[in-house]
Parts: sequence; C-alpha cells; structure tokens
Amino acid sequence: MPLTSRERVLATINHEVPDRVPIVIGASNATGIKMPTYRRLKNLLNFEAPERYLYDFPELGTALLDEPILERLRVDVRGVLDREPQHILERNANREPDSMYVNSWGGGVTKAGPDNWFPSYHPLSETHSIEDLETYPWPDMDDPTRVAHVRAEAQKLHQENKYALMGTPWLAFPVERAYEMQRMDKFYLNMGRHPDFVVELLKKTGALCKTLMGHFLDECGDVIDIVKIGDDLGMQSSLMLSPKMYRNYVKPIHADYVSFIKSKTKAKVFFHTDGDVFPLLPDFIEMGIDILNPIQTSAGKMSNLPELKKQFGKDLIFCGAIDTHRVLPFGSPEEVRAEVKRIIDILGEGGGYMLASVHTILEDVPAENVLAMVDAVEEFGWYPR
Repeated sequence: MPLTSRERVLATINHEVPDRVPIVIGASNATGIKMPTYRRLKNLLNFEAPERYLYDFPELGTALLDEPILERLRVDVRGVLDREPQHILERNANREPDSMYVNSWGGGVTKAGPDNWFPSYHPLSETHSIEDLETYPWPDMDDPTRVAHVRAEAQKLHQENKYALMGTPWLAFPVERAYEMQRMDKFYLNMGRHPDFVVELLKKTGALCKTLMGHFLDECGDVIDIVKIGDDLGMQSSLMLSPKMYRNYVKPIHADYVSFIKSKTKAKVFFHTDGDVFPLLPDFIEMGIDILNPIQTSAGKMSNLPELKKQFGKDLIFCGAIDTHRVLPFGSPEEVRAEVKRIIDILGEGGGYMLASVHTILEDVPAENVLAMVDAVEEFGWYPR
C-alpha cells in the first residue's frame, strides 16, 4: 500500500527508504515556479484561477501554486509561509505603479520587464562604518503581523496529516540580507578590506534572522517537519569566498543559526545554497544541516553525483538536481524524462533524495517539461518492495 505524502517525506528525511522519491515543488521560492511558466502550465491543464504570488510579493515573480495543480504535480510537501509586516504590504500596494518596491529591510527592487524585477537599491552600499550599522533603521522582527496567520494555517495542514510541512520564513538568510544591504560585490570587497565591519554586519543580520525565526517557530515549530534556511555561497565553478573566509566569518553565524533552530523544533533543517559548494559540505554536516538544496548539477564538482552520494549521502538528504540550466528550459520532454531517471538512479539509490528543480523553475521552461519531470517520477521513482 502506498505511503501518504507525509509518510513518504518523513521516511526519506530520516534516511529510510520510502515507497517512491518525494516531489518538492512550490513550498518556497527556491522550489517554486515563476508566474509566466505557471500561467502556461495552468493553460495546458485547462485550469483557471486568480493569480496569487508567494509571500504576497508579486515583485518576487514566483507563483503561489493552487492546490489542484499541486495535486496534479504529485507534490508531497506544502509550505508554511510568513509575511512582510502589514504596513510594508500596504505601503507598497499604494505606491506608484511599477515604482521601486522597498521591503522591510530597506532594500529595493525595480521593474526590469514584464513579471521581472531586479534588486537595485542597497541602503548600506557606500559604507564600511560600524557606526552606520548602529544608526541604521533595522526592521522590526517583533511585528506580530509577520506571523499572525502562521499557527492557524500550519495547524490545519498538520491535522489533515496528508503532506509534509516545510516552514519557509522569507528574508531570513543572514548572508543574503548582508548582500541586500551592501550589494554583493561591495560585501565581498569589505570582507577583504574591512573584515571587522563585515563581522558586525553579519552579527546584526544573523540576530535579526534569529528573532524572526524564533517567532515563526513559536507559532509552528511543533507541527512542521522541515524548516528552510539558506545563503547563496557558490558560483558555476567555485565558491564566492574561500573556505577559510567562510569558516572565519560566515560559519559562526550559520552554526549559531542552525543550533538556535534545533533548540526550537524537531524539524529537519533544509539549507539552500546555489553553485559549486562541494568544499563546504563537511562544514554543513558538522553544523547539523540535514537537507541540502538545490544540488546545482551544472556547477563544478556538484555535477559529480556519484561522488556526492558516496561521500555525503549518509549524512545529507539531497533535494533538487533537475537541471534548470539546459535540460528543463531547452530539452525535449524525452530528455527531461531521461534526466530524471539518471538523477534518481544515482541520488535516489537506497533513499535519501527528494526531487526538485535546481532553484526556481524560470520563465523559459515549457509547461510540458514540468509535467514530464513529475510524470517521470511516477515511472522511475518507485522503490522495489
């Protein structure tokens, strides 16, 4: 008899062999679908519904998937999301059309085209002064409107007991918030030239992320199964920073964050980081990270899936790996199907793998390829009994 979706995910994240490979789509931006592709998918499936966006944030561009679509895609996880403070949502709803969206951290995004917004304003980009950190108007993470809805939504899903629940508080990633404050190139320049400033900046963003996460987990930490955090640290062929710099400046923030989360919930920690982060995987395991996403198979050593499974499969659950660089946007449905089989044969051997795309399914992915991806799991993802 097949497992329920929740049973399937729980078996997988506990390093047991489920009945089939779980599917993770739509629970967060990192596993989401951009709105243009989602429109095409709904059209292909003859499904009509109003457009809704993840985190009530149209400028993110990621669709909030409708339940009938989630069911058709055989998704085994449902997301539990926070919101930006009510006054931030109201301010942006009433701004001039297509003008800059400014979030609660003070970072801004500007419209670059239809359904496409790009980070353009970084409020601390011109400073490396610790005094400026002390006077900056940091966001209020105690604002109750961020999490006022979370308990009821999480409890309802938990009582239904159909799907695994992934808590995905938004804008709660310490390094990425530092990127947003400074701009990525300025942040790394300061890491080399003004490390004391970077240490204080990361302490500040880390503390604020912990405060938000604490409130979020107070609401739902007892009923969720997975909690998502992350920080992008890799590029196509290397890390963005040296392993030494990571261990000196960033790892203490991440280790403290993971420890804090584990003190508040029994949920497994899902860590999202793009690019070739192979050299940091032992650090992630040491910190207590349970699930690694998105397994960017086009990036450096992360493409060596047999080695990845051999070295780290006993300690990490892998989530992702379906290529969004070439296969999903440019491959035929048959090529997508073959890639899903390849990934499952390697990462899914003996369990320990949840299927998802490598980050968000972008605007250039045909809807037919989304269906080919999930339907291939039905064909190739079942474990023998």
